[in-house]
Amino acid sequence: MKKHSFHIPVMGIGFTIDTPLKVSHLGIDSVISLVDDILIEKLRKMYCDKLELPYQEISDKLEDFRAKRITSYLNLINDAAHKKFEDLKNSAHETGKEIKEYLGLLPNAFHLRLEFEKLTSGDYSASEIKKWLKENLSMGSIDVNIMTKVDKENFIKKVKLPTEFNDAHAALRGYANSELNSSVILSAGMNPRLYSYLENFDDFFPDENGNIKKKIVLKVSDYRSAFIQGKFLAKKGIWVSEYRIESGLNCGGHAFATDGYLMGPIMAEFRDNKQAYIEEIHGILLPALVYKDRTVPKQNLSLKITAQGGVGTVDEHEFLLDHYKVDSVGWGTPFLLVPEATTVDKATLEKLVAAKEEDLYLSDISPLGVPFHNLRGNTKDMEKLKNIDKDRPGSSCPKRYVALNKDYSDKGLCTASRQYQHLKIKELDVQDLTEKEYAGRLNKITEKSCTCVGLGTSALLAYDLDTKTEGPGVSICPGPNMAYYSKIMTLKDMVDHIYGRGNVISRTDRPHMFIKELGIYLDYLKNKIEESKDSMNKKQEKYLLTFTHNLNEGITYYQELFGSLKGQFENVKDSVLTELTQGLKTLEGFKMEIETLSLSEV
Repeated sequence: MKKHSFHIPVMGIGFTIDTPLKVSHLGIDSVISLVDDILIEKLRKMYCDKLELPYQEISDKLEDFRAKRITSYLNLINDAAHKKFEDLKNSAHETGKEIKEYLGLLPNAFHLRLEFEKLTSGDYSASEIKKWLKENLSMGSIDVNIMTKVDKENFIKKVKLPTEFNDAHAALRGYANSELNSSVILSAGMNPRLYSYLENFDDFFPDENGNIKKKIVLKVSDYRSAFIQGKFLAKKGIWVSEYRIESGLNCGGHAFATDGYLMGPIMAEFRDNKQAYIEEIHGILLPALVYKDRTVPKQNLSLKITAQGGVGTVDEHEFLLDHYKVDSVGWGTPFLLVPEATTVDKATLEKLVAAKEEDLYLSDISPLGVPFHNLRGNTKDMEKLKNIDKDRPGSSCPKRYVALNKDYSDKGLCTASRQYQHLKIKELDVQDLTEKEYAGRLNKITEKSCTCVGLGTSALLAYDLDTKTEGPGVSICPGPNMAYYSKIMTLKDMVDHIYGRGNVISRTDRPHMFIKELGIYLDYLKNKIEESKDSMNKKQEKYLLTFTHNLNEGITYYQELFGSLKGQFENVKDSVLTELTQGLKTLEGFKMEIETLSLSEV
């Protein structure tokens, strides 16, 4: 019984690490990252102390410690969140203040507030009030996120452990063994071995009524890959309950660029194909369940389509719900400025408040080799530059979660580590390069930052916990939307903004989310063309021309869409159409440049 039309997506490693404990009793869905079990264990100890619960350390000397840490933490959060929810409902018999806060956040909840006031002021019994609360209040989902490719193999001494002890596999097992009734969001692409591992846990399969205790959500940025992954899982009897469409580039964290496909046309494809998808995938799922001797549900399972990436106004929010029929809209980046919802240290909060467009950029700092949204001047990057100045580039790599490169070691090294960068620079030193070539390649090696530590440290600093292992450097990955939010907000401020009951954006020059995404894609294409100038080949030419064609198609789609809208976006329609026309001209110039470069290679 979902109450809100928005959700808070996972952000970084530590920024939403305990968000469900802050907001789920108020009916808001949110997501915990399962990357860092060391951070998770530190927070479990902190919350056990705070809530006066017994704590027994899960040492890294124990077998399967990573999965056990995750299970224990999720159970703690689940129990504590449920207790807060029960306390909230019980407050009805006293002041009812917490219930009024809950109802005050809901969209269109005026009638519920009136009913509640009538109940509590009239001659109603406690059992009637309790029944009303049960029917009208529900908790937000405590969801988790696993980056499928962050699946490092693990060793005891020099002996490699079986695949199920890989990092992502262990995280999945930790979630599967927890008491949560929620969803796991699988992001960063398809991992067939991890997807196959889902079959080992009963909670991922439906019962006869179609209920699934632990649902699968796939974060995707195009329909084709979603369909391929849905079919793969259906053959194993696993149903994808939700596709979470994320903008390829107008988002926070890692940015998985499409081949020029824009968010609007992608959402339209999901909307238009949803029913056909359900029928086709069911045709694969049901025989698979029969074959595996699993329970076959009596009716078709439900499928949700949600979207996130750059949304910033009530008009954009409602348009995604109404026009594209999405079930929920993700609001991530702005919530970094809401301490009641996320966990960000004070110094980083101040940097976020002051951030403008030029401070938020798509970087190459991630050791995963994927473009990564970065905040200029963050303390982890400052720490990295100090190491370079001391002629000791790279991180000591205390956590090794992305030690995935096997160029020099079967155990894997992180490309941001001191060991990897030292070996890579030694190789560079013996090559016959010009000073300019050497500097360029050296920068590509040393720009990698220790994000798997940096993205969790903020939570430790916020709670005044020990950072001896991690150091004080913080990485943070807001989306470009952060430029338009310039103050720390209460949860009510932010939710009122989402639902149009207030406004927290003081600037008047914020572009429409679709135009912002288009601008980022045009910059991305421009950089790709620049990179190809010295070495254009047929494969690169085909990629660039395909990218240009897809962007062109997307702009044409938007021109038709905005040209036909009546009564929506009236205040920005003219500027949007002007920007789209300019985008087509820019693309035409890019196409001519690509063709000229191609001819020069003949």
